[in-house]
Order: sequence, then structure tokens, then C-alpha cells
Amino acid sequence: MTRSERLADQLDRHWDRNLRPRLHGLTDEEYFWEPVRGCWSIRPRGASAGSGDWTMDSASPAPVPAPVTTIAWRLAHIIVSCLGYRVGWHFGGQDVDSETFAYAGTADEALKQLDEMYGRWNAGVRGLSDADLENPPAVGPERFPMEGIVLHVNRELIHHGAEISLLRDLHRWQDGAVPRRT
Repeated sequence: MTRSERLADQLDRHWDRNLRPRLHGLTDEEYFWEPVRGCWSIRPRGASAGSGDWTMDSASPAPVPAPVTTIAWRLAHIIVSCLGYRVGWHFGGQDVDSETFAYAGTADEALKQLDEMYGRWNAGVRGLSDADLENPPAVGPERFPMEGIVLHVNRELIHHGAEISLLRDLHRWQDGAVPRRT
């Protein structure tokens, strides 16, 4: 197995065994659920970022502390910021920009976007040579070795995927109505 295949395999294992199965059956209610007041989310067209019918809450500079975010917001962050930018910068194809991205207005649409972007990222990583991994990419703002970028994306997807899984658990158990599995 090549280095790039090992890096892709690290994320594939998490994706196939943990994250993607936890997203199965995601409903629109869960997708937009706001566990506290003032959550950032994906909302119908307004003054926030995005080009389609839906926009992503944001602020510059970001507030401190950062707001709690919905599953919709976290999925959009993974799709656009973690994967989309880098797919465009490093592996060609259409550039992704948070100001012009057509954010998903349903859970199913978001999962399709996620699967597509993950597939593009994974294919790009698997195609990297050892020389590619050792050097900064020729395109994009990231100026450290590509292997570090891949590891960073792996950490981001594991981190945000765990947050999404926790939000699903909290939604499911918010009224205590879900029985324990045996």
C-alpha cells in the first residue's frame, strides 16, 4: 500500500465504520434542530453566505465564544470548508467558495453533497505520489506539505463527524423517549 493509500484508508475506515453509518436515516428535523437559542445553521435565503435558496450563518470576525451549530451547519462546513475548498485547489474541477456554494435545504441533499465531495477528495488523495505528499501544493493558499493537509482534513472529518453524531444522539434522547437497544 502506498503512503497516499494509507492516508486515504485511515479516513475510509472512519467514514465506512463510524461516520457514514451514523448519518443513515438523517431527517430534516434532525438536520435543522437547534439544541439552544442562537445556533448557527443553514437558513432560507437571507443575508448570509451562499448562492442558492439556502444560506449559511457566519460572521467576520467569528464571535467568541463560537455559537453552537446545527447538524446542517456542520455538514455544510465539512462539505465546503474541509473538503470542497481543497478538492478545487488540489485536485482540479470546480472551485468551491462559501459565498457562492448552493447549500442543501434538506438532509438528503446534504448527504448527497457530502458523498460527492468525499468521493472526490478520496480519489484525489489516492492519486498522490510520495513526492506530492512531501511538498507544498502548487495551487491554493496552503503552504505546507500535502501530507500535512491530508492529515488535517482527516482530523477535521473525524472531529466534526463526532460532533454531528453527538447532536443526533442529543436530538434522539432530548425527551427521554428512545428506549435502550438490547
